[in-house]
Amino acid sequence: GAENMISIGVATAAAGLIIGTVSLTGAHQVIGELVEVLSGGSLILMLLLVAVMCLILGMGLPTTANYIVVSSLMAPVIVSVGAQSGLIVPLIAVHLFVFYFGILADDTPPVGLAAFAAAAISQGDPIRTGLQGFAYDIRTAILPFIFIFNTDLLLIDVTVLQGVIIFIVAATAMMLFGAATQGFWIVKSRWWETATLLLIAFTLVRPGYWIDQIQEPWSSLAISEATLDQANLDGQVRLTIEGPDFDNPDQLTQLVLLIQADSTITLASALDQAGVLARAEQASILLDEPFPGTENFQTMQRFDFYGDTPVEITDIAMEQTHRLTKEWMYLPALFLLVIVGWSQRTRRSKEV
Repeated sequence: GAENMISIGVATAAAGLIIGTVSLTGAHQVIGELVEVLSGGSLILMLLLVAVMCLILGMGLPTTANYIVVSSLMAPVIVSVGAQSGLIVPLIAVHLFVFYFGILADDTPPVGLAAFAAAAISQGDPIRTGLQGFAYDIRTAILPFIFIFNTDLLLIDVTVLQGVIIFIVAATAMMLFGAATQGFWIVKSRWWETATLLLIAFTLVRPGYWIDQIQEPWSSLAISEATLDQANLDGQVRLTIEGPDFDNPDQLTQLVLLIQADSTITLASALDQAGVLARAEQASILLDEPFPGTENFQTMQRFDFYGDTPVEITDIAMEQTHRLTKEWMYLPALFLLVIVGWSQRTRRSKEV
């Protein structure tokens, strides 16, 4: 046991050196700002940039050190940048996302430790082995995106039946994504079949996207004292908060919070229970610093509550509960899958 702990201790120490160096030099803030600027507010582009950076950071690191590095440096980027764009996901989903691509670095050239080990066994070229392995692995890269956009796959607050359905749908989406990227399913795919398979995979992964295009997921509420006193709200309330940055008071920062409202109490009371101290002044809703130990105390430490510019709520939106469920989009996806399957089976029967 002690001998095994030596390698883990060395790996952890090396990871600590990397994290300490990045933290002391302020590079972790630069990484977040770089991702934010390059993504331009696009969630997909932000996640792709984080994935690439995790591949770079994970190169040459053993599993334990790999997780420590990518989770410490890149997970906060997804949380902070994503929250500014309205993407709020469980922390476990964020950690699984960055860890997946960090581990993928094991066979990503030019380092690719696993590729060098495999090449030594097969007597092949390490770089070519790594490229081929990466080409195979990247076809399953849709899985971490499923963690982000369809958190039901993590089996949080789902029934057994829902869990079975989620597993089948996710496995089907990954299979179709792999078939599309390799250009072959039943037979060699035509261009429109490849595009259709990608569309089906996307629909299975994130069916809620199409529902959002049909029906708005949120309805905005007025920024007023009357809204704070409203007591007939039941469901999630999305708050967009804006105020001066604690580290740079001249710069405004933004945060999106989800608050659970209850129809038996006012919105102001629900905010108080969540540690958000709101008060109405004229046509604005201003916020005071939360009390230590409350739910959102740590989250809101990014704001400077004592500057000349107040911290305020710029948008209040109520979740639309009476709309189509996202599972309805599985039906058109299944219909398209039948069409592609029929087309390919017809060609296969002719070839035989």
